[in-house]
Amino acid sequence: MAIRRVLTPEILDHLDFRDPEAARSRADLRRINALMGNERWVRRTLTGKPLDRGIVEIGAGEGRLCRVLARGFRGIPLLGMDRLPRPPGLPDDISWIRGDLLAALPAVRAGVLVGVMILHHFSDTELAEIGRCLGGIGGLCFCEPWRSEWSLALSRGMAPFTGSVTRHDMPASIRAGFVPGELPALLGLKGWKITESRDWRGALRFQAWRK
Repeated sequence: MAIRRVLTPEILDHLDFRDPEAARSRADLRRINALMGNERWVRRTLTGKPLDRGIVEIGAGEGRLCRVLARGFRGIPLLGMDRLPRPPGLPDDISWIRGDLLAALPAVRAGVLVGVMILHHFSDTELAEIGRCLGGIGGLCFCEPWRSEWSLALSRGMAPFTGSVTRHDMPASIRAGFVPGELPALLGLKGWKITESRDWRGALRFQAWRK
């Protein structure tokens, strides 16, 4: 039986950035993303794509993916967007916007919009609004939680190696995640070439390019 999509508040979203529990959770997320190969997949997927208009990462957090893309695509304009302040030590050639995504996105013009484990934070209504703000975007490239019993089983196996915040937030993220076909419908994508795949490590990998 399919798991119904349910959004539950995640603890990390409401912790002060300097809280030790938040730092532990961010470290957990770095390890989880590395194990899942999410950032490597984004970089691979963007290779050879039309990026001259730049790359924008939403939910850029500590700027880790921005740094990976800056090394892989030298000379391509890069912009990170997050509600958090600009990360210390972020290279000067990476731009940063701090604020609400839904308020800032309508003005963004870019070759591709990317994100790792970010869209599942938004309700169906908010995703529809994001979809209406994509007029200046040429492509989309996202890794999201694959909403499945298999992913939940993997999260239980990882729980002993993570902090208390991650033990709560990881299954919550999975239950708020997606199955193939949902994101194109929720974002209202029409006239895009869409590719989706499920990775055995629990990721739904989604890309869409204007035809």
